[in-house]
Formats: sequence, structure tokens, C-alpha cells
Amino acid sequence: MGPDQDGIAPQALAGIDQEVVVTFRYPVLFTRALFAPDNPTLRDVVQAAGRARLLVVVDEGVAEAHPALVGDVQRYCAAHAGVLDLPAAPLVVPGGEAIKNEAGPVSQIRAAIEVHGVDRHSYVVAIGGGAVLDAVGYAAATAHRGVRLIRVPTTVLSQDDSAVGVKNGINAFGKKNFVGSFAPPHAVLNDFDLLLTLQDRDWRAGISEAVKVALLKDAPFFEWIEDHAHDLCDRSLPAMAHMVHRSAELHLDHIATSGDPFELGSSRPLDFGHWAAHKLEQLSHNELRHGEAVAVGIALDSTYSYLTGSLRHADWRRIIELFETVELPIWHPAMATPGSGGRPAVLAGLEEFREHLGGRLTVMLLERIGSGFEVHELDETVLMEASDLLRRRVEGGERRGWEPTPALAR
Repeated sequence: MGPDQDGIAPQALAGIDQEVVVTFRYPVLFTRALFAPDNPTLRDVVQAAGRARLLVVVDEGVAEAHPALVGDVQRYCAAHAGVLDLPAAPLVVPGGEAIKNEAGPVSQIRAAIEVHGVDRHSYVVAIGGGAVLDAVGYAAATAHRGVRLIRVPTTVLSQDDSAVGVKNGINAFGKKNFVGSFAPPHAVLNDFDLLLTLQDRDWRAGISEAVKVALLKDAPFFEWIEDHAHDLCDRSLPAMAHMVHRSAELHLDHIATSGDPFELGSSRPLDFGHWAAHKLEQLSHNELRHGEAVAVGIALDSTYSYLTGSLRHADWRRIIELFETVELPIWHPAMATPGSGGRPAVLAGLEEFREHLGGRLTVMLLERIGSGFEVHELDETVLMEASDLLRRRVEGGERRGWEPTPALAR
């Protein structure tokens, strides 16, 4: 192009290389009886020139399991009225994955933010399981371009994994977390007392995410879970508290030190086992809890690691037998759901995971307990062999293929 009317050629203007560095810092705290008036944890994490306005959103299932919770929140804010301003009674919303499949609850939360004058210096306090925290977090992150969020996770899985991270989202187009945001919370408050009313199935489901991060990053922690598997199944709160704390610590360390907290690249180590898990949740119509689907996904990818020769037989058996001890599934009939062209439907999860990653398929496999490595393709024939081996184990305890073969033994 030639010069414009002022005689300046556009190509002669220097480009501007802009860099913005933003540091996020937020506490993850552990307590009991969070809403007892003499517990200062919530009061002390808010920051305001005067009184801090709170919109509290409560998972319906949690409200039913803890009938005094809504009143306890109101009494707590009244006891600390000099610091906390609760303009309305806590908003109770549906729990479970259904809240992430409909626009209604998210719109309802945004409407409450608007009606009650909750601005960027106010707080949304989300009390619930991982799905509710995802949906409330998405509503908070997109109202006023971001309202401060305090998460109060109420399940093992959300306390030891999802709630301590920086992601929010809801489902769309039949895909998990298709719509969402990266928005670090203002604080995460883990109240171990809220775990006590969980059904046994939900108590155990969150163990899978602790196993996952131990397999990738901390062999001694995996051994600790093995040694305390029966305590965990017997609902020992001290054992569960230790597991939650260490798992959260490992997840947070990865977010802080991976160099990619907002997942701009294709490497997602903490999604080990999740390509199959997300698809299995959909194929089972959410009959599988997320943590249960993750256990199946980890069992599948661990078995694939073994069958392709990267993981020792002894390590593979330890993983499978740990899941059996804590009564988590290693296979599910949805693995056999047929898809297009006779190809098992679960394998479509690989393409969906590739799309979720942003272009290049990157899957974590295991070389030993405590250490993984990434690959960019999986052999679907071996995946189905791995699935069939796990199916036989579940359906009949069949030992064929359970012992090492000469080609694979290491």
C-alpha cells in the first residue's frame, strides 16, 4: 500500500508487542463447622472497605442432607453483621449434573446477582457438589465480567480436585463443559463435616481423583491410599481428611507450576483417564458418577499402558486391585455401547477430547506408579483388548490375561 494523505506508509508503523502479567493468589482452607458463629474462617476471607455483600447459593441436595444449613448461614451472617451483608435468604438450586445441562439455573443465579446488587466487590458463595460449583462459578464469572467467588465444596471429589482449580463450566451440544470460563476463586473453604452425610457411593467416588494425581505425581501417596483403603471405605474422617488435603495440594501444585494454568496448550496431565470418563458419563446417561467414570477411565488407560509394554504388570495390578478394594468400578456396560459403523461409541470420546484440547490429541499414559508420559495417538484395537480384559475381570473374576505374558512381563 502507498502512503496515506499524511504521507505515512502504514507498513512503516512499528507493531506493538503487549505483555500482561497477572498474579492470582487464593487460599484453600480446611475446617469443620464452617457456619458455626465462633468459626472465623468465612468472615476472615472476605475483603471489603465496609460490609461485604454475599449472595449464597446452595445445592438442593446439600440443603436436604443438612436441613439446618440455610438457617445456619443466615445466623452466621447475622452474628458477623458488621462484616457480612446477606441481602436475601440463600438461593437453593438443583444439584447434580442436571444443573449443567440447562440454562435455567445459570440465568436464575445471574438474575439474583442483578436483583440483589451483587457487584465486582461483592461475593457469590457457592455451597455444593462439583456440578453446582461449576454452574455457579460460570454465572459469577460472566456477571459484571467477574464477581468474586467463594467455593464451599461438599463432596469428596470437589474438595480434593475440582473446587480447588480455576475452571467453571456448563454442558452444551451434548458435550461436557463445552461452555465455560477460567476464573480463579477468591477462596475455597473445605468443611469436612459436610462430607459426613454423603452416601457411601459418593464418599468413595472422589477417591478416584486422588488416585489419579497420585499415579501421576506421588508414588508414596498412592501407597498411602493403598494402606488406608479400608479406612477410607469404612468412612474414617481422619483418613479422608488426609487424602483430601494431599490430593488438593498436588492439584494446586500442578496448576501453579505447570506453566499452563489456563490450559492454552494441549497437555492436560490432570485429565488422565478423562477422555473415556466424559464419554461414559454421557453414554450412561449420568448413571455413572463423575468419580466412578474416572475410575473406569483410569483403569482403561492403565491397562492400555500395561498391554503396550510401558507399565509393569505388578504396578498395573496394584492400580486395578486398589479400585476394587475401594469399591470403584473398573469397567461399565456403557463401554460396550455400539456407535457408528459398529465402532464402540466410547471411542468417539477420543475425537471429542482432541477437540476439547484444541487441536492435537494428547493423552497421558503411565510408565510407573508416580510417573506418566504423553502420547498423541492410541491404538483402538488395543484399547478394546484392554476393555475386554477388564470386562472379564468384572463379570467373572476371570484370570485369563490377568497374569503377565512373556511378551509383556517387565
